[in-house]
Amino acid sequence: MVLVPLLCLLLVAGLLKLLLASGWAARIAIDLPNERSLHAAPVPRIGGIVLIGVALAASALLSPALRPVLLIAAMLALISAWDDRHGLPVALRLAVHLAAAAGSIFVLQVAAPVWVMVALALLLTWAMNLFNFMDGSDGLAGGMALFGFGALGIAAAGSAPGVAVACICIAAASAGFLWHNFHPARVFLGDAGSIPLGFLVGSLGLAGWVEGLWPAWFPLLVFSPFVVDATLTLVARVLRGSKPWQPHREHAYQRMVAGGLGHRRTALLWYALMAACAASGLVGLRLDAAGQWTLVVAWVVIYGILAAVTTRRFPLPKKT
Repeated sequence: MVLVPLLCLLLVAGLLKLLLASGWAARIAIDLPNERSLHAAPVPRIGGIVLIGVALAASALLSPALRPVLLIAAMLALISAWDDRHGLPVALRLAVHLAAAAGSIFVLQVAAPVWVMVALALLLTWAMNLFNFMDGSDGLAGGMALFGFGALGIAAAGSAPGVAVACICIAAASAGFLWHNFHPARVFLGDAGSIPLGFLVGSLGLAGWVEGLWPAWFPLLVFSPFVVDATLTLVARVLRGSKPWQPHREHAYQRMVAGGLGHRRTALLWYALMAACAASGLVGLRLDAAGQWTLVVAWVVIYGILAAVTTRRFPLPKKT
């Protein structure tokens, strides 16, 4: 089990190095600076194509029961790759994401009332966009994938080898991507990587819940650095009357980078938060129900404090 994840890491790192050295990276997809960008020069966004391709191939080989979910992720990657190069209407992208969410719920055989199915579909659709919103600072999205899927893989080990190996392969592929994505970033994920990664966060988290590997709070806590920032930013923009789909620089990580911390220190601070969430979540799985709820409440309080401190130290930009 160790050799395949290691191969994923080396393949992703090696293929990206080859694409960057040959010049093909910039020809395939380039990220031009816009209103939400934290970089001034164009950066290739082909990291996700390589990461997802390698991770899905390895996971499909070793986790046959998950192949229907992995196939949906592959279709999302292809559609999102087209979106990276040519652009798709917002309504069409949303329809594709909702269809993928419904397909995941169906193939995972979730048995629940209709309203729960609808809620899960909306949550999965939101999960698909988390990495897309947060793939703007050097090393951030790659780090979240490494810590998050790594924690899911550890939690599933011994009980569900298929889920465990898929998560570990994704984490290892993310480490290979991170080699080129940490500051100064030479590549970004692009939609072809961020959308299927978000889908896999929701789908593998849901698969573990369906199989009784973990309670619903566990994947939410593990990926809470992205969940909290993206959700609070969206809610705040809606309450202020801003259009949520417009590019902006209001995420906490964007304000931290632009406010003087820079990409490297921002990433390291977020890694510390990601590691704390993952470690406490794994410890929490060993607690009784009362202990688990205490842990969840404690993190709600912690995030409230972090949000207040961040907003005061790095206020919203005057123009949004």
